[in-house]
Amino acid sequence: MSLHRVNPAELSPPTGFSHAVTATGSRLVFLAGQTALDADGKVVGETLPEQFRTALTNLLAALAAAGGTPADLARVTVYTTDVAEYRAQAHELGLVWRRLAGRDYPAMAVIGVVRLWDEQARVELDGFAVLD
Repeated sequence: MSLHRVNPAELSPPTGFSHAVTATGSRLVFLAGQTALDADGKVVGETLPEQFRTALTNLLAALAAAGGTPADLARVTVYTTDVAEYRAQAHELGLVWRRLAGRDYPAMAVIGVVRLWDEQARVELDGFAVLD
């Protein structure tokens, strides 16, 4: 399997994401949206960074169960109920990402939503990975 991150010089330098990712491999893993649910189905964490950490941990747990690692992520979409707050805390969220997933950034988007399935959830992540 090979992922190649593409960041053209004519685009704004990416911070915490890649503009494009090419992938070769034999298996795609589609990851369902993950929020800050604990094993009992309760949303944990009051702050956006706390919920982001749990949601990312859940996404990576699903990926690991399918045989993948964070470096296999080709695409991640982040849904947040407050884009302004997400932007304001982008540095801290980036630290959480690097601690849990490293620096092999997938193609990413952040999308503002009115609410998520669980009313207390402030952030949800989904994506896909390419494995051998």
